[in-house]
Amino acid sequence: MQNLPLNKKANWLVRAALINVIAFLVACAPAADINTQGSSTSSLNKALEITSPEEAGMDSSRLNSITKAMQEYVDDGLLAGVVTMVARDNKLVHFESVGYRDLESQSPMTNDALFRIYSMTKPITGVALMMLYEEGKFRLADPVEKYIPEMANLQVYAGEDAEGNMLTEPANHKMTIRELMSHTGGLTYGIFAQSGVDSAYVEAGLLDNGDTLEEFTTKLGQIPLKTQPGSTWEYSVSVDVQGYLVEKLAEKSFGVFLEERIFEPLGMTDTDFYVPKEKASRFAQVYGYDDDGKLAPGEGFPGANFLEDPTFESGGGGLVSTAMDYMRFSQMVLNGGELDGVRLLAPLTLDLMHRDQTPANMAGSVLGASGTSFGLDFAIIEDPVEAEAYSKGEYYWGGAAGTWFWIDPVENLVFVGMIQQFGRNLPNVRATSKRLLYQSIIDPYGI
Repeated sequence: MQNLPLNKKANWLVRAALINVIAFLVACAPAADINTQGSSTSSLNKALEITSPEEAGMDSSRLNSITKAMQEYVDDGLLAGVVTMVARDNKLVHFESVGYRDLESQSPMTNDALFRIYSMTKPITGVALMMLYEEGKFRLADPVEKYIPEMANLQVYAGEDAEGNMLTEPANHKMTIRELMSHTGGLTYGIFAQSGVDSAYVEAGLLDNGDTLEEFTTKLGQIPLKTQPGSTWEYSVSVDVQGYLVEKLAEKSFGVFLEERIFEPLGMTDTDFYVPKEKASRFAQVYGYDDDGKLAPGEGFPGANFLEDPTFESGGGGLVSTAMDYMRFSQMVLNGGELDGVRLLAPLTLDLMHRDQTPANMAGSVLGASGTSFGLDFAIIEDPVEAEAYSKGEYYWGGAAGTWFWIDPVENLVFVGMIQQFGRNLPNVRATSKRLLYQSIIDPYGI
């Protein structure tokens, strides 16, 4: 990265600060009176009917604290606006919005606001790929190059010579689809560390979003792996490769597959790779922090424009969605692959996604977090004590602009939180929401 022009170097430093989604030990909480501003209760079908927290074994007064806490973040100038949502036992017990969708125009945040969900795209991509797995299109142990020849014969980074040229060695085995889906295939993002491989990602412009998935994967296949497949967990562009794998296996564009097989069947009417003109008034402004710590509007990534249909349909971070749409997706996952009579996956297939899929002899820890493992496009709480969580088997992820969610199969609940915020002054909404949600559960299932 040393040889990059200053403007490119700045771009990638910004990206590094922004894509760092690795702090997603999610949390959650809600309120008793469902705020339906900007959302029609008639659109909530039987899978997510509104019920009182008490009917779901929760305390309304305690649950109300999540809304109060989010409002305090807004009042303190730390967040512009927040939408939080909780379902327990397949019922909606909390759906609240506070603050502003746009501070400058003083447009209030509403429950139907649209958000850049960035890496919360990843679990959706994983579900799409596992639908093709059920159809017998591939095995998890298959080499990626069997279906994507652009990724064949990959070399592995082995240091640099005296002149700074990359040295490589052969891979000890071909990267498998299981490794691709668990971030253990040897890929990287190019932005978390400086190495010959990271610099090569930057120089190739892998995250510039001007390429098709095929063009992106072709560029990626010309760069050595950072580590031997199966040796290390490293957050990476692997889910963008998964999007291309969906295209190859389904013989249609990734976006069309998602629309036909996931979004339309689940009633996710507001989820797409961009916001069309007729919905732009609901699109939340994204904010960072200026030198004085005050909220400053502006896209987190240089050149990002979610108001235009993109060429690059990023399976790793390209979608825009609403809290309700993402709740419908997450509830389907918690239900074992089904929502309102629409089944996308079988329960056992879905269960594979939130089992530890990392190699037994893998070096280091997942996310740098204790008690945490990784499945197929989900992080998993294996030891709640070590992870400072509540339920073994909780699985989750989050997005670069602050969105977060988790699924708790023990307490039978889903939490979705939506903000649009970048920067080091970002409050720990995940930990706050988790603490406040679980202290509101009076009838726990896990003890």
